[in-house]
Amino acid sequence: MTQRPRENMASIRAYQPQDRSAVYDICVRTGNAGADARHLTSDPDLRGHVYVGPYLHLCAGLAFVLEDAGEVVGYVVGADDTATFVARYRTSWLPRLAASHPPLGRSSLTPDECLLDVLHRPERLLSPYLAEYPSHLHINLLPQAQGQGHGRALITELCHALRACGSRGVHLGVAYRNTRARGFYAHIGFHELYRDAEGVHLGRRILVQGDRGL
Repeated sequence: MTQRPRENMASIRAYQPQDRSAVYDICVRTGNAGADARHLTSDPDLRGHVYVGPYLHLCAGLAFVLEDAGEVVGYVVGADDTATFVARYRTSWLPRLAASHPPLGRSSLTPDECLLDVLHRPERLLSPYLAEYPSHLHINLLPQAQGQGHGRALITELCHALRACGSRGVHLGVAYRNTRARGFYAHIGFHELYRDAEGVHLGRRILVQGDRGL
């Protein structure tokens, strides 16, 4: 008897507070240019505090997860207006971490220290190159969820939500060495905006009624 392949039952849904630990876990398990970063940190929550925590706290309506067989295996988070997000990050997110994760006060050397430095520099997200792409996002999927169209679906879901907020463009950053991710983003319509020490910054227009193309 021929065995049928397993049906893809993964689905996207809105983020719920009980998903927080799973989202944080995915963040660190994909934080080394797409590979596992758990061996690079002594604080497994620190990367999440930088790249997902503020979005779940400040923009929970723009957070979506990919669930497969009851397990969260991917997520996308975003902010509809980066400048507003940065201001709220400094006044409403950093104070929550002031006691447990104070500023370093010296040059960063270790991976944890570098992350701590990034945590306290939300203004790094601001750039004059991004005026036409005011929204931004972070997306990560566990290896077993990659290569099946889920990344595109998650970004599409977020773009629908950003369009409802009135955004006309979204951007993201990707490490230079993450060539697989850069190829994926190019395939779904992102193009290079600029480069800096943080990596390559890519943007994509968000369709509104009457637009054609990406």
